[in-house]
Amino acid sequence: MGSKTLLVLSQVYVPDPTSVGQHMADASVEMVKRGWRVVVFTSDRGYENPSDKYTRYEIIDGVEVRRLPLTSFGKHSMALRLLAACSFVLQCIFLGLFVRRVAAVFATTSPPFSSFGALVISLLRRVPIKFWVMDLNPDQLIAMEKISSSSVPARLFNGLNRLILHRADDIVALDRFMADRLNRKANISTKMHVMPPWPHQDHRDVVARANNPFRKNHGLEEKFIFMYSGNHGFTTPVTTILQAALRLQEEKELVFMFIGGGHGKKEVEQAIAEHHPPNIISLPYQPLSQTKYSLSAADVHLVTMWDQVVGIIHPCKIYGAMSVQRPILMVGPEPSHVTDILDEYRIGWRVPRGDTEATAAMIRKIMATDKRELVEMGRRAAKAVAAHYTKQHLCGRFCDVLESGLCGPLATEASQ
Repeated sequence: MGSKTLLVLSQVYVPDPTSVGQHMADASVEMVKRGWRVVVFTSDRGYENPSDKYTRYEIIDGVEVRRLPLTSFGKHSMALRLLAACSFVLQCIFLGLFVRRVAAVFATTSPPFSSFGALVISLLRRVPIKFWVMDLNPDQLIAMEKISSSSVPARLFNGLNRLILHRADDIVALDRFMADRLNRKANISTKMHVMPPWPHQDHRDVVARANNPFRKNHGLEEKFIFMYSGNHGFTTPVTTILQAALRLQEEKELVFMFIGGGHGKKEVEQAIAEHHPPNIISLPYQPLSQTKYSLSAADVHLVTMWDQVVGIIHPCKIYGAMSVQRPILMVGPEPSHVTDILDEYRIGWRVPRGDTEATAAMIRKIMATDKRELVEMGRRAAKAVAAHYTKQHLCGRFCDVLESGLCGPLATEASQ
């Protein structure tokens, strides 16, 4: 009979450093361990940096990874991103017709149009869809005022959303706010699963402050570091933090580190070029094997979010901060999933986005906090991860959803 095949559509996949690709890899590897054949269609170029070229075909931890050409042109142009997404989806549809013994299609919202590819493959191969919602569009584009809610693209996109939500056998949302938004698009409560993404604990060992080579290599042994690490996106702006950092240049002990990429990274580079602040450092994404050092170098991690995107995006960087035992300063709305966590476990603070004065004051307050209290907050964060957010627990639950309803021989033979 052969192994059941799970066909995975994801524009990003390891070794690309984006969080989505790492999560897709974790789930794919777990499904291989459960006896599945897993085939991944992804891009042959880096999502952030298209000059990074990956092997067209390889097997990674048992997962068959097939990388497709002309599916990433970088993130500098919305038109090029759209072109790359369309190219990716069309190739997925064509190649998906020839994969043997497909039992299900697993798609996420990267790119947003991958749901269309999953729909077509599902209909032609007569197999179910498992849909992982990591962000919502056109909601995000509407919130960013890129398109209006009444525009033709918005109506078409919402129509596609309703189709995939009705067609999918199981839908996974990242938090209660996102689940509410999805249920307003279509009544899917009976097949909705709400669970956050897991931290990448394989690369999140806690490194002691005094023994951290990252601090030493950057001359930061005696500094108090506030760190923003990850994608600097449209919906996770760092403007308020940058303005506060410029106000706090006289604080000789204080350093702000911005690690990663994305559209918003230009603002960081511009502030450095214009003001030459001694307390702001910008670095690219760090190799996955080095993130335990970079994340552990922070004294406090920064999470940002637009008020308008609660339930539309989910700032996954909070889990990385928690897993390395660091408290968190949230610059954004309340209530949100992040503030739910901060309040429940008492592991951080919140200031409203756009209030530079309040942000600077909070940063001074945090720096004056007893170091033992900061350590205790970090310990509480780590305990919360151990109790509720481990990779073993959450990835296991997630793969239970992927397997649900697919274990019988009919599912295996449905698309031979």
